[in-house]
Amino acid sequence: MRDWQKTLVGPEATFRDALKVIDATGAGMALIVDADRRLIGVLSDGDFRRALIRGAGLEDPAVSAANREPVCIDQHQDRAATLAMLRAHSLRQLPVLDAERRVVGLTTVSDFLNLPVRSNPVVIMAGGKGERLAELTRDTPKPMLKVGPRPILDTIVGNLAGQGFRRFWLAVNYKADQIERHFGDGSALGLEIRYLRETKPLGTCGALALLPEPDEPFVVTNGDVLTKVDYGHVMDSHLEAGADATVVVRDYQMQVPFGVIDAADGQIVRINEKPTQSFTISAGAYVLSPSALGLVPRDAYHDMPTLLADMIGAGLAVRQQWAEGYWMDIGRPPDYAQANADFGAVFGG
Repeated sequence: MRDWQKTLVGPEATFRDALKVIDATGAGMALIVDADRRLIGVLSDGDFRRALIRGAGLEDPAVSAANREPVCIDQHQDRAATLAMLRAHSLRQLPVLDAERRVVGLTTVSDFLNLPVRSNPVVIMAGGKGERLAELTRDTPKPMLKVGPRPILDTIVGNLAGQGFRRFWLAVNYKADQIERHFGDGSALGLEIRYLRETKPLGTCGALALLPEPDEPFVVTNGDVLTKVDYGHVMDSHLEAGADATVVVRDYQMQVPFGVIDAADGQIVRINEKPTQSFTISAGAYVLSPSALGLVPRDAYHDMPTLLADMIGAGLAVRQQWAEGYWMDIGRPPDYAQANADFGAVFGG
């Protein structure tokens, strides 16, 4: 829900106050929060009716009838899991909370039914050779390798189209003809698909110099990443933050296969057996504002980390946004095999 802040009321709110909020927003719910916006409880229109039946008055405190333990979702939960929770609990709304139980949004059923068509362009980097996949990409470009019953690029485009995006640019180089024959101009899919044709490898963002400058922020994503990222939510958050770049990030854990020694003055203090280290990594998905394009050199190899570093150096606002849910880069054979094993359960065949 875009104007979710209007559903918030303080702990001193009366039933009359909460009813005005419910009526004005059409959300069917008022969220009662403390001064730090931590959720105290929720009052639905059903809660309000039951309170009236019990004899409550309009000037009574709304919190007296609030549900103090409502079903909520974490702000990092992906779109598919959110929809599943709405269905499982037969709910029309779900408050969205951060790690401190502060309200950061309100998801409603209408968010899924009234999906906006987005004019923001999407650039998919699909020109790499996929050398780590060796024989698999000898005759087929990596984005056209099948994961499940179809090429990974089909799934990427389909997910974005399902989120309301209609305008696509595919950056192509290695065996580009296969990609262009497969997608054409996108009209068969109800989309507009055009191509950024690299005459030589330009890195993970060099092809952006070929992009006609848009007048609004655009999505950039790698053509070898399977994910359930809600790009529409990332775009909305980018706009709300007034950022120049948003980097979608996630946790990545690595287990050290040995005992790690902590020592002091030559004496072992502790042995940590096969510890796991956690890192925050880029998920290969971004939202960039047009201001970023001026920093991409023409006809030159350029990587996204360099562009982001240049933006930071230029004083532009570069933010991160966590994305939970399924994510898999298919660049290595074991990951490609795992993506195929996961596909049916994650993407429904």
